[in-house]
Amino acid sequence: MKRMIIFCMLFVCSTMVLTAASPRTVTYKQILKTIGQLKAVVKDKDAELLHTPENPVEGCLYTAVTCFKKGIQKLQPVSSQENAKFNKAIRLMNKFTYRDPGEHCESTCDSFEKKTPKEFLKGFANLMQ
Repeated sequence: MKRMIIFCMLFVCSTMVLTAASPRTVTYKQILKTIGQLKAVVKDKDAELLHTPENPVEGCLYTAVTCFKKGIQKLQPVSSQENAKFNKAIRLMNKFTYRDPGEHCESTCDSFEKKTPKEFLKGFANLMQ
């Protein structure tokens, strides 16, 4: 009987460990959620166009993330009423880090096409997925 109980406890614990999401997956999901929140409160009309990396090659992912992080700083809220939600989302995005793999990338932020803030955020969401 004791063996059966120990076996069941071991089975339940191992199942919980296997189904737990990795910290990186949780971070990416949180970033995607924050991007969605930013889309709702970001100023899109009469706003500065931002360099938007699209489909970066494997060695240029760090450059693309860096471009997005720089572009996030240029976003503006659509109204002063949305300012608190906007600032909270920006602070969360600033905490996101991506490790530099040390690979050399030929592309720079300036080489990417400029797009509206909402298209910029859509491109960032696509990269995070």
